[in-house]
Amino acid sequence: MQVHQIYTRSQLRNFTYIVEGSNGHQFIIDPWNAQECMDFCAKRGGLIKGVINTHEHWDHTRGNEEIVKKTRCAVYAHPLGKGKIEEANVFLEEGDSISIDETTRLQAIDTPGHTFAHLCLLLIVKEKVVGVFTGDTLFNAGVGNCHNGGDPAVLYETITHKFKVLPKDVIVYLGHEYLGNNLKFTLDREPSNREAQNWLKKYEDINWERAPQTTTMADELEINTFLRLDKEEIRKGLDEGSGLPQTDKETFLKLRERRNHW
Repeated sequence: MQVHQIYTRSQLRNFTYIVEGSNGHQFIIDPWNAQECMDFCAKRGGLIKGVINTHEHWDHTRGNEEIVKKTRCAVYAHPLGKGKIEEANVFLEEGDSISIDETTRLQAIDTPGHTFAHLCLLLIVKEKVVGVFTGDTLFNAGVGNCHNGGDPAVLYETITHKFKVLPKDVIVYLGHEYLGNNLKFTLDREPSNREAQNWLKKYEDINWERAPQTTTMADELEINTFLRLDKEEIRKGLDEGSGLPQTDKETFLKLRERRNHW
């Protein structure tokens, strides 16, 4: 099994992923450029078996129609994406799996917040979770916004109960390249964060087209402000005269609002 990460060069800095089994079966996650995806898959000599959309926003689904027209493959999505996601015809509930090859599967997790039709995918190899495709829910050093059909209070529950509990060695495959700005926000909220300082120093040297950078959950627990809600430095920075946030949820909501206008 291989995961191919494609930096799309889109104005929104999207990533598309192609998960390829040892049997040559290929599944395209959030296709931005249909032709680029199909050309890549053809060069690999495999067979496109499906498209998977993490949610309904156009920048994650714009390749659907052309890929289906050429391949007649299935299109998987969240049940609430029915009627919103073009060509979607297989709807994944929490815990449903897509078999990639004999030892690999993608398992859906229901992850509302950015939108309510959002799913993420656990990459499971030999029954061990080794990766997670996060769409617009969890980013490197950040989380998704809730401007277009979401709810930050629901996003807090998703981040806390679906992501923060993942094993630390799980690789994070995110939907957009926002690392630089997100690290700057982390350091604005937590200036003493050494790990964020170190990541920001090496950020400019990353070639996103040739060698896209991934993090692990262990990295995110160090550099992602939204996973560090108990840190006193972060909470003190949110005191607006009415006292410090009293709960992690209150801290999260204030951070998300700050990030909206930062």
